Amino acid sequence: MRALTKALIGATTAVGIAAGGLATAGTAVAAPSPAQQVADSQVAPLAVKNLGLSRDQARNAQRFLAKHWNYNGRIDGYLGTGSWKAFQRLFKKHWKYGGRIDGIVGPGTIKGLQRMLASNGFYEGRIDGIAGTGTRAAFKQWANGIS
Repeated sequence: MRALTKALIGATTAVGIAAGGLATAGTAVAAPSPAQQVADSQVAPLAVKNLGLSRDQARNAQRFLAKHWNYNGRIDGYLGTGSWKAFQRLFKKHWKYGGRIDGIVGPGTIKGLQRMLASNGFYEGRIDGIAGTGTRAAFKQWANGIS
């Protein structure tokens, strides 16, 4: 039994040293700390969500948002938080978006997008809040036709 314990301690120490030093040898395989998990979750809203649009199509969308929905970010072809906040303002005014204007692309935002696309003749699917292939294809068609 003593030999087995020594072998396990030795293996844990080796993993710890390989992972970053002797000080972490006992915690080399520990879960991330709560602070690290919070920090990771705070990065997510800043992610780019083009939902299948090319950069040129996303620029078209950003120009539309700048012209009509108070988007004042860069026209860079990356639909980030600022772009989606402008979309959410549009969806809130016309397409039953009831969520916060936070730039996070969740099911409510996708439902607003689907309603907008459907009312403009681009989307015929269910209003389900899922950015599936039909929603993405309709979004691309819409983005190609706006100016």
